[in-house]
Amino acid sequence: MSRAFVKEGDGDDSTGDLPELPISEHPNYVTPRGMALLRSRLDDTSRRLAALDAEIAAASEDDGGGERVGVKLERAHVHRDIRWLQARILGAITIAPERQPPDRVAFGARVELIDEEGNEHRYRIVGEDEADPEHGLISWVSPLARSLHGARVGDSAVWKRPAGDLNVEVLAIEYG
Repeated sequence: MSRAFVKEGDGDDSTGDLPELPISEHPNYVTPRGMALLRSRLDDTSRRLAALDAEIAAASEDDGGGERVGVKLERAHVHRDIRWLQARILGAITIAPERQPPDRVAFGARVELIDEEGNEHRYRIVGEDEADPEHGLISWVSPLARSLHGARVGDSAVWKRPAGDLNVEVLAIEYG
């Protein structure tokens, strides 16, 4: 039977089938900072779950066991987020930047580039969950990171972008 035709009180306490968040097919490489961010997100999400549980308990005392559907749905979303974060943390492979080859671009590197138009770019190659291109953090599986992998200072690479290919030259590589 369609969930649309089930009364609120019917059946069990589930909120229906909430699809799981997708997990990347790539190895979950993380920087030490990336691992700390995942753990912090898990702690914050767990605190949110505790707050929702307290809200549900207070509502149950006030209305004799009734529970707002919105809170149940939010609780289901929080549980799903916790499962996703736990899976990402359990599957994480922390890569210490100081163990990377200092003269080559690899995971964890801060790279300074110049493109064929004379524009300078600075990026740090990080894990998928830590990536934030607007702040210069690019995923190790991004086209730019893949094109730079193994490059040395002075090497050129082709950055394959939706806006068109762009030649870039490595000006500096730094770890730490």
